[in-house]
Amino acid sequence: MSSPHMHVIAAYLRLTRKRRTAPDPGAASKEPPRPPAKLVQRHDVRSRSIDGFECCTVSPRGRRAERAVVYLHGGAYISHMLPQHWQLISQLADAGVRVEVAQYGLAPKYTYRDAYPFVTAVYRDLLSDLDAGQVTIMGDSAGAGLALGVAQSLDGSGLPQPARVVLISPWLDLTLANPAIPEVEARDPFLTTSRLLAAGRGWAGGDDPAQPRLSPVNGPLAPLAPIDLYIGTRDLFYPDVRRLEERVAAEGAAVNVIVCDGAVHAYPLVPAPEGRAATRAIVRSAAS
Repeated sequence: MSSPHMHVIAAYLRLTRKRRTAPDPGAASKEPPRPPAKLVQRHDVRSRSIDGFECCTVSPRGRRAERAVVYLHGGAYISHMLPQHWQLISQLADAGVRVEVAQYGLAPKYTYRDAYPFVTAVYRDLLSDLDAGQVTIMGDSAGAGLALGVAQSLDGSGLPQPARVVLISPWLDLTLANPAIPEVEARDPFLTTSRLLAAGRGWAGGDDPAQPRLSPVNGPLAPLAPIDLYIGTRDLFYPDVRRLEERVAAEGAAVNVIVCDGAVHAYPLVPAPEGRAATRAIVRSAAS
């Protein structure tokens, strides 16, 4: 049973976000936003360019971090980071975790073909300072799909798996062809297939959207690091998470799916009791 706070958030999203028109596939991507002033005041923050894209490092102030996260934000591959993303990053830094915020280029100017080498380079650079067993790859929504795809591609890059992969409401299949999606879409107060498909076409850049680097539900599940996955039942991506679970059961991969009844898309990032509890669990796992 979801909390009253979650019901209020769902109602607000349905009123303000559900009926928005599909994104313009020809819209130009703007430069990534700067980290919020409060985060800069609270933590050690530095930015640098890796392979032509910006990577922002957020570290606990005045001490060396023994754990790190590579964080990939959501936004349907067409939108930059939101305050909720920075809040989670700040909480991770509060817990002593260094966060590499990989601000990959957005569609339609950039595609997954640009993102994979960039995120892999961020991870490789981090491993020059920490062991893979001290690192978590984490993402939400579209960023979670990218996080899983990158983890699946690490063996081909000659890099070790991280200690853990954390996926928050991952976009696992760019095609959204799962026949169970329309029923859940009617309950989802935020996401729509029309908007997502338009965004996904830009991200695919003309390539087959079902291929694993775009739809990691179709990619290899072994050998992968253990995965923690957070999803709500009012999330359009829920049916594809169930599809992933079916593959996990058949292939014996280490995937822990945390399902929150009645929760909306990316619920660990929303100001509800369920979201705060999930955030605490995510921070604990990354810091330990």
